[in-house]
Amino acid sequence: MNDVLEATSPATSLSGPATCVTKVELRVSCKALLDRDTLNKSDPCVILMVQNDGQWIELDRTEVIKSNLHPVFGKVFSLDYYFEEVQKLRFEVYDIHGTHSIGTRDDDFLGGVECTLGQIVAQKKMVKPLLLKYGKYAGKSTITVHAEEISGNNGYVELSFCAKKLDDKDLFSKSDPFLEIYRINDDETEQLVYRTEVIKNNLNPVWEPFKVSLISLCSCDEDRKLKCLVWDHDSRGKHDFIGEFYASFREMQKISSGNKVSWDCMNPKYKQKKRNYKNSGVVILTDLKVGNSFYSFLDYIMGGCQIHFTVAIDFTASNGDPRNSCSLHYINPYQPNEYLKALIAVGEICQDYDSDKRFSALGFGARIPPNYEVSIFCIQGVVEAYQNCLPKIQLYGPTNVAPIINRLAKVAAGDGNIKDASVSRYHILLILTDGVVTDMADTREAIVRASYQPLSIIIVGVGNADFTDMQILDGDDGVLRSPKGEPVLRDIVQFVPFRDFKTASPAALAKCVLAEVPSQVVEYFSHKAISPMSPMRDLPTPILSPVATTPTE
Repeated sequence: MNDVLEATSPATSLSGPATCVTKVELRVSCKALLDRDTLNKSDPCVILMVQNDGQWIELDRTEVIKSNLHPVFGKVFSLDYYFEEVQKLRFEVYDIHGTHSIGTRDDDFLGGVECTLGQIVAQKKMVKPLLLKYGKYAGKSTITVHAEEISGNNGYVELSFCAKKLDDKDLFSKSDPFLEIYRINDDETEQLVYRTEVIKNNLNPVWEPFKVSLISLCSCDEDRKLKCLVWDHDSRGKHDFIGEFYASFREMQKISSGNKVSWDCMNPKYKQKKRNYKNSGVVILTDLKVGNSFYSFLDYIMGGCQIHFTVAIDFTASNGDPRNSCSLHYINPYQPNEYLKALIAVGEICQDYDSDKRFSALGFGARIPPNYEVSIFCIQGVVEAYQNCLPKIQLYGPTNVAPIINRLAKVAAGDGNIKDASVSRYHILLILTDGVVTDMADTREAIVRASYQPLSIIIVGVGNADFTDMQILDGDDGVLRSPKGEPVLRDIVQFVPFRDFKTASPAALAKCVLAEVPSQVVEYFSHKAISPMSPMRDLPTPILSPVATTPTE
């Protein structure tokens, strides 16, 4: 069992419509931005670019925050998330000058960073240095991107706030109030959840209702503290503080029974200095609507679950002599063979979800020196080692994959004993083979056993063999059973012939073979009754049913 783990190697940089697994919200903040202005500080804005067919296209942009080198943007980017795709993103930060178009002057650019959506959701919070042109660091500037999952209208809460008798901060007119809500995290840091619009010249503002996910609002913890701030807006960015209050989602839900839910908006300085100080106004929750929530693939990934990738490569004699250009293992210096194409396409996706970026690699069906016994063997370096090992082994046979599945199922069983999804690993086994397996009965038995473990199996048929008999391993046409008739607990196998994707891009193969993995991950943890969070942080499930609301005067 330990051989497989020790055989891991660093993941090499790897080069039909998909079904959207879910939507992801991205929140952005920056620190220590470059100051491009002479009299004032920079007025930053972040532009989100997505790569489509090799071209960078603007998807959305944040608001402009005036005169601020450490901006926390209220704009939330919403993206469709596909586990089976490499979704390349670029964040660009600019200093905005009135009506000047972005990018017309080099000194407008404050820095940028490229990454994938998979990297962000796997880390949940990604902090990266901003880079100027030609890879030069933008001083000590950094960008932080927080990712949170949303699931359609489920897991959302809609809130409506108003305020009464706020302090007047303006000399010749009334305050222009807006409300900010921050979530207090476990490490005492504050994450902006929502910033309302500004209500001009009004001490009794009624803000527009807004929706946020329960994950965003309180991390699905009813008692998590929320810090709420009321400001008087200033067009130069120097907003005047009116007051603050602390709330929780549990308090907010009291509105469901017709109770009035309100908070005194307090200014700590006034409270210290003024003997008869009562408050700086009252903020009232006038309506609350909440929908159902449920665990999803991203709940587990963002909760800390790692995806560990293992590849098993067929080195049987039917592949042909690797020195011959007709061999399926022939190394063409100008173009990767089908084995490498499949490995790279799938590995490129999986590497984003494994923190140490190390893959396990196995070979089967070869005779290994010095005794040339047929056995499973471990190869390191994946792509490089695959190429390096070919001259050193003798391709032989037979095509037995049951030992490979049993071996990895053993490793997965050890991880399956962990009852905390936040420190667990889910395994993906990619088997690349040029023919129908010769131990079909044993393979069916191995798959049935493996279906109880945190494991998904992808089999890609390489070459032009007749793979009809392999379709039985993919449970799409019925439930796979062992030779004794025992059914699989979960459908964990996906089989595809590589030739179906020969003229398509590598991304098309990855989409096809990885599309079912998210549901397989959720199905495994659901069967084990393991929630995405550790028992210490797991919450009772009070946020699962809709709450009827009554507007409060």
